Amino acid sequence: MVNNDLKAKAEKILKTAGFNSTKAQIFILQELLKAGKPLSREELAARLGEKCPDKVTVYRIMERFCAGNLVHKVYLSNRAWNYELAHHCDEKQCHPHFTCNNCGETFCLTGLFLPMVKGLKKGFVVQRQQVRIEGLCPACS
Repeated sequence: MVNNDLKAKAEKILKTAGFNSTKAQIFILQELLKAGKPLSREELAARLGEKCPDKVTVYRIMERFCAGNLVHKVYLSNRAWNYELAHHCDEKQCHPHFTCNNCGETFCLTGLFLPMVKGLKKGFVVQRQQVRIEGLCPACS
């Protein structure tokens, strides 16, 4: 996707979600669109390079995007939240992710649908279901 097309897409997403189109928010959305997979704040900052706002601004933007259901937090094996666009997920369930045990790469399995968990004991309330699958990716198997 050409950079101007990506910028226009990011601006449209922000407008549709009711956000202002600030430079920092556009830059962050462009990187999430390009990545096509969950990114940590550190990975996001590295991809943004000189365009990266300070860490606090990135954190606040990501939290704002999460609150607006534009971005979801995904917990992967590195004990840190990663962020991705929420357009492949719904309110209760995020699409599954596959993490390669050899190279560490994480893949979004957007075409794979899993049923919601059933049979939880009384008192448990599912707020959001995330599934992470581990194994070897095609390149490593």
